[in-house]
This record gives sequence, structure tokens and C-alpha cells, in this order.
Amino acid sequence: MNMCSKCHKDMVLNHQNAKLAATSIENIVNGSTSTITQKDPIFAPAVNVEAVSVESKKPDLSSGLNSETKVKAGPTRCSSCSKRVGLTGFSCRCGSIFCSVHRYSDKHECPFDYRAAAQDAIAKANPLVKADKLDKI
Repeated sequence: MNMCSKCHKDMVLNHQNAKLAATSIENIVNGSTSTITQKDPIFAPAVNVEAVSVESKKPDLSSGLNSETKVKAGPTRCSSCSKRVGLTGFSCRCGSIFCSVHRYSDKHECPFDYRAAAQDAIAKANPLVKADKLDKI
């Protein structure tokens, strides 16, 4: 048969579906409501399964570097002292990665405006509420 496990599973599933369809059609034709009324096995007509060739896709090396190929990134380094930080690097709101010494904004001269960001967050969290004016009597 020379089928991979996926193709074999699909073929077995198709045979089971064909048997189920044949029994349900026969039950509808006979007017029977039970699922299996006969003791004789029911054979469904053969299902034609077409063999599909599997082609492996190899990248074309003659055209040079493709934009889709991943470039292996170098080790992660601190933006201030270029120390290798690996997985223990701290990412700042300015978008850079720093070591444990330079992780605070005052240690690496961070250009991010924390004050404006905090003011915007407070303004969003606390909307201005104005009551309707009362008519004087």
C-alpha cells in the first residue's frame, strides 16, 4: 500500500464513512428506523482513492538570500554597557534591553517620558464628571 500514517488514516475514515452512508441510505429506503437491522455485513461500493505525490520544497539557494529566511540573532546585550544579558535582560519602556545595573531609567538616561504617560493613564482612569446645573428658585 505504501501510505503514510495520515493517508492511511484518511483512507480508513473514508471507508467507514462510506459504510455508514450505505447503511443509512438503505435504512431510509427500507423505512427502518433502527440503525442496524440486518445480520449480514453490508458492503459499500469501492471508493477510489487517488495517490498524491508529496514533493519536498527546498529553498532555491542560487538566488541568494531570501527575505523569508530567518537570520540567527546574536546574543542579547545591554544597550548601555554591551554586557551579554541573555534571558535575564530587562526591557525598558524606551524599547531597549538592559542589564541589572542599567535597568532603571535614571541609570541609562531613558528618553521615555514617564510623567506624561502617568498623567495620560490617570486621565483615562478618572474621567471628568460634571453635574447638571440646578435652576435657582
